[in-house]
Amino acid sequence: MKPFQLATLVTLCLPMLPLNTFAADTTASNTVLLAQQFSKGDEYSNVKISPTGKYLSAITSVEGKNVLLVLDTQTKKLLNAIRFPSNAQVGDYEWANSERLVLAKEYLKGWRDVPQYYGELLAINADGSRKAYLFGFESGEQQTGSNIKKNTAINATAFILDPLPDDERYMLVNAIPWNDRINLDFELSQDVYRVDLFTGVRKRITGSPIGQARFMTDHQGEVRFVAGEDNKNITKVFYRKDGNWVNTDKLNLGLADFKPLSFTDDKNTIYAAGRSQGETLGVYKINLETGDKTEIIQDENVDPSNFWINGTNKQLYAVEFENGYPSYAFVDNEDSHAKLLKDLLGALPGHQVRIVSETRDAEKLVVVAFNDRNPGDYYIFDTKKLKLEYLAAAKKWLDPEQMAEVKPISFTSRDGKQLHGYLTLPFGKEAKNLPLVVNPHGGPHGIRDWWGFDPQNQYLASQGIAVLQVNFRGSGGYGDQFERAGYQKWGSEIQYDIIDGTQYVIDQGFADKERICIVGGSFGGYSALQSAVLAPDMFKCAIGVAGVYDLELMFDEGDVASRRSGTSYLKDVLGQDKAVLKAMSPSENVDKLKANILLVHGGEDERAPIEQLESLEKGLKAHNYPYQKLVMDNEGHGFYNDEHRAKYYEQMLSFLKTNLKL
Repeated sequence: MKPFQLATLVTLCLPMLPLNTFAADTTASNTVLLAQQFSKGDEYSNVKISPTGKYLSAITSVEGKNVLLVLDTQTKKLLNAIRFPSNAQVGDYEWANSERLVLAKEYLKGWRDVPQYYGELLAINADGSRKAYLFGFESGEQQTGSNIKKNTAINATAFILDPLPDDERYMLVNAIPWNDRINLDFELSQDVYRVDLFTGVRKRITGSPIGQARFMTDHQGEVRFVAGEDNKNITKVFYRKDGNWVNTDKLNLGLADFKPLSFTDDKNTIYAAGRSQGETLGVYKINLETGDKTEIIQDENVDPSNFWINGTNKQLYAVEFENGYPSYAFVDNEDSHAKLLKDLLGALPGHQVRIVSETRDAEKLVVVAFNDRNPGDYYIFDTKKLKLEYLAAAKKWLDPEQMAEVKPISFTSRDGKQLHGYLTLPFGKEAKNLPLVVNPHGGPHGIRDWWGFDPQNQYLASQGIAVLQVNFRGSGGYGDQFERAGYQKWGSEIQYDIIDGTQYVIDQGFADKERICIVGGSFGGYSALQSAVLAPDMFKCAIGVAGVYDLELMFDEGDVASRRSGTSYLKDVLGQDKAVLKAMSPSENVDKLKANILLVHGGEDERAPIEQLESLEKGLKAHNYPYQKLVMDNEGHGFYNDEHRAKYYEQMLSFLKTNLKL
């Protein structure tokens, strides 16, 4: 069986077209088309340039499967289109050397829409030659005349740790072993292998001293750091010294959430993130020999949202923050990439930018620019000529000029906490007495809302609906104390923050208090129902998507409870008082509801399994409470399939229009 093949279909010859947008039609007769436009995934993603700049590559979807395109950088001519046969598709990929690509092989299973990845890595040259199966459970080809296997099978899931683009022969792979049930287990010790790009022959370099490992290499490709969590969910970080792992606790740094970011010119000095006494995350310069640390950057309100690493020397040069709109702090103003970032921000005003790929000499960068109205435009940046060349739009069918503004807001909660959020205001409408949808984020911990383009919110705004997002206590990104303030407060203070934010928007005159609904996914689905329980007269309707509705059930069902670290996490954030858990569970408080209810769930959801929906349904039926539901049997935790997302968008909008009297 050939592991993968080249596509030769004419339909795969997709050019990188210039932007050709059109305004979304918002008339009632075109709601189906509108739902399809906003639910459709990016036309191009994961755009990269090869180490020498000879090739461009990108992922696109053809007949529902991901295909990897390879183009000539100069002419933009399509040279190759790589796909897997049958039910497999291209997953993540890397340029491992000047000519060679390494691809993850994913499977689209009939009973699930989310691709399944079993850790297989395959390689191919840009021109389609020298195909090879490098890593995975199907390896094991025998050498002629020998009993020694040249590439043995392994029951582990591989992720590319470092493609070593300067090394034409090898890459580094992080292998996560499978447990006895033939499932990958992040809690087990992991290994790093050096893998031959042409034969797949591998050599073990090191293993992790802790589970849930995350390795970091230096510019020479040496594995120098590993971070992970112990069975109490406490993060530990180790560094490599004389061939052994040394716990950074021995440095007595006094920093929580310690995370190495990059090396400096001195091999014994690093940049790292960490926090002290519940504060926001700061950036420090740390000497590994002496333990001396110097704080470089810290924002008093928010944690960093992005760390900018020079792709040439792997050194930190800038830190991005987002307390409202994005801002930047520069670690080294003289770094070549710092100057390039400033040039890019100046050339693309009003946009955030990301350097997503660069050549070995950094003469050419692939850049994506995006903001609250623009889902993303790709460019090539010639750093010698300081010239931007437009490549493609992520969603060329949406016109940024017709999209809604996302406005940062701040307000004070009922108990005096300063809270932040975002308000999406419909384009072309006066920001006064608008129908409002409140959209709580998932998580809730370690997650926050950001300024940027959100397809669902833009879809609602296209119908004249304002959308509120609140970074309630318990959200990530605002310091440890703020996040822990939401622990064991899921059904109380967190929801009061959402309710207070809604009242603020009403008081400011943005929203009509008689036309408000709440819509959320995951923890946001829980919040949609629980906020409607606590403030029954505020919300005309509530839509829960992949929500958790029975907190006690979280200890028995789902992938969080299946892990030791997950159970430890639940005990911390929920507590174990059954009376409190019942009081905070919508399924136990249906008698307090007044809102009209729509419930959406995936039959294959492992995070919030279908038993959560069934528990809420039991409570609703016991009180003869009417509700609508939409169950997608082969979806998981959210929507992977564009058609399913469009179907949800249509039903959501129809439900909202009825309840908001649009």
